[in-house]
Amino acid sequence: MGKEYSITPQTVPHVETKYRRIASPLPHPDSLATLEKLRTFEPISMRGMPPVVWERAEDVQVYDKYGNRWLDWSSGVLVTNAGHAAPEICRAITDQVQSGLLHSYVFPNEERAALVECLAGVAPEGLKKVFLLTTGSEATECALKLSRAHGIKVGGTKKIGIIGWERGFHGRTLGSQQAGGMAGQKSWIVNEDPAIITAPFPDGYWQTDTSFGAFLAAVEARGLRPENVAGVMMETYQGVGPDFAPVEFVRQLVAWCRQHQIVLTFDEVQAGFGRTGKFWAFEHYGVTPDLICCGKGISSSLPISAVIGRESIMDQFPPGAMTSTHTGNPVCCAAALASVQKILREDLTGNAARLEPVLLEGLRHIQKRHPEVIGHVSARGLVGGMQTLKRGQKEPDHDLAHAIIERCFHKGLLLFAPVGAWGQTVKIAPPLTIPLDALQEGLAVLTEATAEAVAALPAASHI
Repeated sequence: MGKEYSITPQTVPHVETKYRRIASPLPHPDSLATLEKLRTFEPISMRGMPPVVWERAEDVQVYDKYGNRWLDWSSGVLVTNAGHAAPEICRAITDQVQSGLLHSYVFPNEERAALVECLAGVAPEGLKKVFLLTTGSEATECALKLSRAHGIKVGGTKKIGIIGWERGFHGRTLGSQQAGGMAGQKSWIVNEDPAIITAPFPDGYWQTDTSFGAFLAAVEARGLRPENVAGVMMETYQGVGPDFAPVEFVRQLVAWCRQHQIVLTFDEVQAGFGRTGKFWAFEHYGVTPDLICCGKGISSSLPISAVIGRESIMDQFPPGAMTSTHTGNPVCCAAALASVQKILREDLTGNAARLEPVLLEGLRHIQKRHPEVIGHVSARGLVGGMQTLKRGQKEPDHDLAHAIIERCFHKGLLLFAPVGAWGQTVKIAPPLTIPLDALQEGLAVLTEATAEAVAALPAASHI
């Protein structure tokens, strides 16, 4: 699901506020050469975001080179938890570059040692082994490998099953897409692994039966018994919402996994590092997994990810058998260490928790005004979502979500393209440094843009 935003310059109203400035047609006519170059040399799949050519980004704002400034509610897809171009992170990067060490493969370096010690320190007791990678997809692929290897070790080659969740997302590589539940995104695989299944995610909206019994029945119906299951991988919250499972459900899931020697992985790639008002989103459940996959907000900048886990699971492979070319790149490690330290030092997790009621109330206000087309809203910390429906139906409306985001873009509020199993969700994820007045300003813009997009719905939609 997805479509392009027009790159034909449109005249839009002038905007000038503390956090936003729109002073030209959008996109700016002088940016068309760059946009066209990207369309010429990149695949179509790289299109889909509002067409602003970023010149720079600072803290909670994104700038083009033509005098326009957006309040950023994307965090570059939940990456810049500590804010764009935080001075501490920039200094750490430049200091490391100037040190002369840019790459060392898996030869030891001090920067890697410092980061893995830091990550082990913020992980729960018992999860003290850290494997650094580059992307979130790499981290989830690694967790699948570790889970299956452990299953074979304790139960033989019949214990290789992996359980993911409908509407889940773990990346775009072969294994990660099979463990995810976006059916349309994995049709290219064709010969899917029959031992990788998905169960209904108990979000309470699209899946109304949130009982653990329903999960067990779904697993059995798909041909897996507990003795055949090696691992369960769950986004701590499903990014399509954000949607959390019921606390009691997750606690029962943890107990079931422990009983049957099943590795439980929480995918925290977009949920970790303070995003939900807890440092790790699984803290909302009061449980501890066997493996944590993390990335995105780990560095607030450069590409780096990690798998953090129990020693008995992480140490299954001998020297040289589980490495990565860019593991623990020293420049990325320096950035990540500075980012984590800033999140902790400035209590950005606490800021997310304190602002959650404001964000949630703002979304509920919009839903109350348009209940016929805003079907479900949710927020935890500083991640929120607004799911759009066709009027009077429980049927996703990608076009409405697309229109709301485009109107926000024209007003100086920047969000990424709609997400969700059907592209129905307007996702909100500002940097965790955002102050109260900026959040309130963004909510006012979203409220206005939604009202305009709803009013512009074709007449047939009102029937």
